Amino acid sequence: MRTVYSGELPVSYMQFYVESRPEAFGEQPWRPCAGQRNGLCGASVPGYLFLTTGLHTGQVGLTVEVHDEAPPVADLWEDIVEVSFRPASPKTAVLPWGDGELCAAELAETDHRVRYCARGMDVEPDAESAVLDGGPPVDHYLLQFWPAPPAPDQVVRETSRTAGYWHAHARGLPPPPTPGELAEAARREREAKEREAAEARERAERLRWGGRIPSERVLAAGGNVMMLVRLDRDLIDEVDAAGPRAQRDLARWAARRALAAAGLDRVGWVAAGLEGLDRGEALPAPFDDMSRAFDRLLADPAVPQTLVDSTDGRYDNVLQQAMALPALFGAAEPDPLRAALDALSHAAATWGSAYPSLFAEARARLRP
Repeated sequence: MRTVYSGELPVSYMQFYVESRPEAFGEQPWRPCAGQRNGLCGASVPGYLFLTTGLHTGQVGLTVEVHDEAPPVADLWEDIVEVSFRPASPKTAVLPWGDGELCAAELAETDHRVRYCARGMDVEPDAESAVLDGGPPVDHYLLQFWPAPPAPDQVVRETSRTAGYWHAHARGLPPPPTPGELAEAARREREAKEREAAEARERAERLRWGGRIPSERVLAAGGNVMMLVRLDRDLIDEVDAAGPRAQRDLARWAARRALAAAGLDRVGWVAAGLEGLDRGEALPAPFDDMSRAFDRLLADPAVPQTLVDSTDGRYDNVLQQAMALPALFGAAEPDPLRAALDALSHAAATWGSAYPSLFAEARARLRP
């Protein structure tokens, strides 16, 4: 036998606890005495015990023992109950109400029997006042643990009016949920959370796409489409509905309009890239590598350098040629939908805040 604690325990609201749950610390998903014969030691919540005292507030005597087998029942205890208990973690602690750990029982994570013994539970008001004034405890308790297979709770001895009241109260409680009911509740909770998460993702996706989610084709296209969401959400759907041939034609047109606006269509090596694009061929060097193409763009003295404002008008020092060159790469994308959307977005950046007139031309090309 091992005595874990012997001394005084501060109680409030006639209760203290044994807790071993690492995650649901202090929570009671249902009444701890639900489905029991006894109302002094609630054990229906796995890994948790709810213990009732006679004293409402003050100090009571408490001894906590751990045994290897069932100890004999002592005659000095007036009220005795037994329950089954299985720790939910390596740590099993005795806790006062609203306070830190009183002691740790260090029980193995296996089935145990718990005997809760009480003496002096019928505490009179004067006696409680004396305890609150610093007098010695008037009710005393013994909490014993030992390994044992699960068994129904039991009222071993009943003497006090207080114990009788709590036993009757426990027997009037509805039973705790069955394992099947718990599993069903967990399933419903899980599905509800999954629905909430899916709805939240859908709301976020709608917001990201300007209020409505586009087709799977647009979602799969990727590229620079998000710029068009900000500039003209409806145009995305119109391009999507146009079909591959019209999309490819629009991509080439948008690239040419971008390069022309930046004066790059008159630069020989850029014009060669446009010609290859129109013929449906792979872009010639240096357009086989975007970094090399930009290096040449910035180093070639024949390339004009003009500034344009940003599409939102916040900046007026955007290098127009740097905005236009990616339109050629975008228009050459294998997927005609992505090619059209990418070329349009880069063309819009090339036109700056004047992009609405460019988009009006694009819509005119899409009309049958």
